[in-house]
Amino acid sequence: MIKEFKEFIARGNVIDLAVGIIIGAAFTAIVSSLVSDIINPIIGLITGGTDFSSHYFVLKGEVPPNASLEVARQSGASIFAWGSFISAIINFLIIAWVVFMLVKGVNKIQTATARKKVEEEAAAPAGPSQEELLMQIRDELRANRA
Repeated sequence: MIKEFKEFIARGNVIDLAVGIIIGAAFTAIVSSLVSDIINPIIGLITGGTDFSSHYFVLKGEVPPNASLEVARQSGASIFAWGSFISAIINFLIIAWVVFMLVKGVNKIQTATARKKVEEEAAAPAGPSQEELLMQIRDELRANRA
């Protein structure tokens, strides 16, 4: 079992996956900061609030007036945190867009590489066909007998 585990870990795909997860986690932190520190304040200005992600409705329970989202959650009241949900949607859309652009770029590079390879193969001079080679061998054998 240990031998199989070592073989599994040594595969390139597992290493690539681990690197992807680490980079993805770092990228998620960057996108979260972009949304919470740049995009949400701008949206907050447009909607009249100072912090878009802290918008919520109290569904049931008591919350002090003008309490932050964190205080509202800690109060035990049932709240509908719509601003936090919108922030999560914005995070998702930004990450999805970047992943889309990365995949599109990789596909473009792969297509260009494949096209170049096909062009190189087409440009290479074609050698004699199998029949032509066999006729040459036949003719040389006849010439050697004579």
